[in-house]
Amino acid sequence: MKSKKQATLELVKLCCRALDEKKAGDLRVLDVSAQSSITDYLVIATATSEPHLRALRVELEKVIDASKTRIVGVETAQESGWTVIDLFDLMVHLFSAERRSQYGLENLWKDATVISIAKLLAVAKPKPAAKRRPAIRKKSTARK
Repeated sequence: MKSKKQATLELVKLCCRALDEKKAGDLRVLDVSAQSSITDYLVIATATSEPHLRALRVELEKVIDASKTRIVGVETAQESGWTVIDLFDLMVHLFSAERRSQYGLENLWKDATVISIAKLLAVAKPKPAAKRRPAIRKKSTARK
């Protein structure tokens, strides 16, 4: 059975893959568990436009629903340039570039541990199969 921390990290990976596939910009993950009493991870991403922001939110909601994870809340104001999806142990912040630089969440959480996106998105390579020797066929001595 997975620990709570492992399960949350799997959800972080799932969200990061979905955002990466939908071309979210400047994807960052911060481990804020040592600094915050309300959440463990922040995922921060940038959208290129309001339609892109909506598309990222919709895709995340689909992926989260498929994983059977309960969404605590979604906060978005039309044309605000900022959407927050609260998953309790994980909060996803989707910004327009202008809003992201305005609010500077990375600066607010500068003591947080940055988690490598490359490591999160890396797919575990299967181990190579052991080489097997070809079967040796015995010559049949029986005549037909």
